[in-house]
Amino acid sequence: MMGAVNAKSTREVAPARRCAYTVLRRVFEGGAYADQALHAASKELDPRDRALAMRLSYGAVQRRGTIDHFVDSMTDRGADGLDPPLIAALRLGLYELLYLQGSPDYAVVADTVELAKSSSRGGHGLVNAVMRRAAREGAPALLATLGEESPERAAVMHSHPEWMARMWWSELGPERARSLMAADNEPSEVSLRANTLLTSAEELAAALPVPARLDPLAPEAVVLGQALDLHGSPLFAAGAFIAQARAAMLVSRMLAPEPGQRVLDLCAAPGGKTTHIAALMRDEGEVVAVERSKARAGVLARTAQRMRTGIVRVEVGDAAQRRAPGQPFDRVLVDPPCSGLGTLQHRADLRWRASPASVAELAALQGRILAAGASCVCAGGLLVYSTCTISPDENERLIASFLHSNPAFAIEDLSAQLPALAPAGGAGSGALQTLPDRDRTAGFYIARLRRS
Repeated sequence: MMGAVNAKSTREVAPARRCAYTVLRRVFEGGAYADQALHAASKELDPRDRALAMRLSYGAVQRRGTIDHFVDSMTDRGADGLDPPLIAALRLGLYELLYLQGSPDYAVVADTVELAKSSSRGGHGLVNAVMRRAAREGAPALLATLGEESPERAAVMHSHPEWMARMWWSELGPERARSLMAADNEPSEVSLRANTLLTSAEELAAALPVPARLDPLAPEAVVLGQALDLHGSPLFAAGAFIAQARAAMLVSRMLAPEPGQRVLDLCAAPGGKTTHIAALMRDEGEVVAVERSKARAGVLARTAQRMRTGIVRVEVGDAAQRRAPGQPFDRVLVDPPCSGLGTLQHRADLRWRASPASVAELAALQGRILAAGASCVCAGGLLVYSTCTISPDENERLIASFLHSNPAFAIEDLSAQLPALAPAGGAGSGALQTLPDRDRTAGFYIARLRRS
């Protein structure tokens, strides 16, 4: 639980820093998701302070590993030995000193100490000493002590868990692993998918109040050049677009649905791919969208309604359970829960939630959902398996295992359709793997299998 506020705390802290401090405590002490914690804590802030609070809180969460390394080197107790309110204050203050440098050092130090005072009965003297030392030594000198010549050192420099750094080092090679981890700390692009049932990407881009560009690989994509209040846009209410990563748009395109077909979409919420499939079918045919959570199924149904598609039928059900015998589907999309390691740019806390154990657990679930989806594919039909992660156990190895046990299916080579994207290696060759550092979009794995 958060400590009581110290009555001796009198200095007024900048609103954005106080909000960000609240977010960090809710994430690391309460297990909250960073985006939800920010939404709850920033309701009273003006847009400028909210933007700064988001940058501070998300950045401090992402850079926790690097910041804790410096705390370990500057204190006898180390980051793990400090009371939660104190380490939260240090993570926030050191992040701003080391990575933002937009405010005077004295202001950052003073506010950090005041935040520590406000939530802890003691220890703010240690916070003051660490912050003053960091300000005195300076960000360039401190950051210059980091290195990336090994996965362990790269994990510290780029603030990733060691197991993740070692996995990518082994599977992707040192250069790609370093590049990928560096990219994970950069802001993610914001892209919209034009709803082609109503408009085109060109028309949408022209109607937006901010600069935007089109994308040659995803014809429906519009990449924003600056921030936009998406939900406040009348175009959003009209169903003209949905926020979606360009890599996610490729998934539905690789499924290649045609008008009049029957399509099964497993684990379908929140509905970005579901409504894209319906648009590619020109709203002719049937899309059965399965979602286990009743609440998420409701979100999916509302998304389909907003996107003006009439062929989507939402079912509440367990995608891992085989469906009762019936008419098979021409296309089946399996988009199961995954570790999400391809989305670390815009999911600040995810890198600290994932673990080798959770990856193994997810891979087992993914295998069951893939088998259930495969049982529904008609002869000659297509099965697409997709994740938003960069994890061989959830991707290449899982597909290789499936193909070994299901000789009726064969993987198709997608590189002919998307030659600009290097195919994923290993036993799943023929599939695609987008990478945030190389492709400037989320990291998605896409494998297409055809039933004989």
